[in-house]
Amino acid sequence: MFAETDLSDDAFLGGRLHLLQPRRGYRAASDPVLLAACVGASAGQSVLDLGCGAGTAVLCLGARVPGLALAGLELQADYADLARRNAARNGLALEVVEGDLAQMPGVLLRDFDHVIANPPYYPTTGSASPDAGRDMALRTSQPLALWIESATRRLAPGGWLTLILGTDRLPEALAAMDARLGSVAVLPLAPREGRPALRVIVQARKGGRAAFRLLPPFIMHAGVAHDIDRDSHSPQARAVLRDGADLCDLWR
Repeated sequence: MFAETDLSDDAFLGGRLHLLQPRRGYRAASDPVLLAACVGASAGQSVLDLGCGAGTAVLCLGARVPGLALAGLELQADYADLARRNAARNGLALEVVEGDLAQMPGVLLRDFDHVIANPPYYPTTGSASPDAGRDMALRTSQPLALWIESATRRLAPGGWLTLILGTDRLPEALAAMDARLGSVAVLPLAPREGRPALRVIVQARKGGRAAFRLLPPFIMHAGVAHDIDRDSHSPQARAVLRDGADLCDLWR
């Protein structure tokens, strides 16, 4: 487990959440917050976060939507421990299960209304991070198809899968979605107006039949370039990251 001196206490959603994170290791930025903001969950529904890490995405969702039944699967025991601690210190109920999505623990073999995931972005080729935990969070030998298959199996009929991915992995994700998933929509996340999207959020419904949709880009920063050392988030991004707003209207 992480020593107390190895942890920082970081505010999310404008201070609505305070999460412990390793000073060295995988540290959440905006991606899990944006992922949570796109989940149209309502009170009484269940949510499973595959690879929940320290719990950022699922706890952001729980802070925004009271009354959810939250669960997370995490491979690394020290991060799973952080997720439990973070849930407790924020007054949120979160069931955290240690295990591998390739061999789903039996306690999670049930249906969920929503499955969310922020899979590792990078292949095992290339330079490894000197921190083993961070490297495991960012690089994986497990194909994206396995993440999508595991998520699909856990979805209830009519349930929603929501992923955040590097744009270069979008073709792989779409190819992995079989006939069980439909109503696919993709939200590009562009750093600025006129810049290529570096991330995408992908949403699909189990049993959905609506046509594929490519949504207008969500712009993260105002201006054409970073000018001075200040918060340059667009008003829409600031509303999500600081005020806990959601992006559910974008998907309707």
